[in-house]
Amino acid sequence: MSKSTPAQIRERFDNDVERFSNLETGQSATIDAPLVLDLITQAAATVTPHATHLLDIGCGAGNYTLKMLGARPNLHVTLVDLSAPMLQRATERVRPATSGTLTRHQADIRDLPLGVGQFDIILAAAVFHHLRSEDEWEAVFAKCFHALRPGGSLWISDLVEHTTLAVQTLMRTRYGEYLVQLRDEAYREHVFAYIEQEDTPRPLVFQMDLLRKVGFDTVELLHKNSIFAAFGGIKNKVS
Repeated sequence: MSKSTPAQIRERFDNDVERFSNLETGQSATIDAPLVLDLITQAAATVTPHATHLLDIGCGAGNYTLKMLGARPNLHVTLVDLSAPMLQRATERVRPATSGTLTRHQADIRDLPLGVGQFDIILAAAVFHHLRSEDEWEAVFAKCFHALRPGGSLWISDLVEHTTLAVQTLMRTRYGEYLVQLRDEAYREHVFAYIEQEDTPRPLVFQMDLLRKVGFDTVELLHKNSIFAAFGGIKNKVS
């Protein structure tokens, strides 16, 4: 099957802004979404307590940035998303929440230059599973590493797969049961269909190893449940 193009993915999210403006509805298909949001923002605030600059990749309607600003007020914020309507909604919600500067880019993270040593915290929620080849994964992870200042941290929450087919089948089945309980079987099939069409997740171990490969000195796993995980990398203070 040919996977969705960035333009097709952008179109889907352009039409779903209202749902993603509320964590409880926007991330309902993600197991433990509120817990992961809290874990990631608290970990970022704890690991990088003197942060001044935040980058939110695939910011959607701004949920993660708003939560981060609750833990570390008045950060300078850079928002990145494929969807212009999502960026507009995130801007409307984030602008009143910080006295810092607000920069936004409608862009694909694969194409957007991030510079060197620009950010203290990078958040990437439910976005990297749209990367395709291993070269793309490595290039984006390396770009994030170089964009961080010494002592900075990258935090990811995302869909993951499993290396062993039997384990992947088990976890997919458990996730399907969660979706049926959440709504019904038709909803399960709807979610599975767009995962199949849009997403190319990689195993958690692959991603954590890749964080180390591109230069992160410390890698932390915060949470793993079924086919979802929250984890991050910390850049050494000595650069």
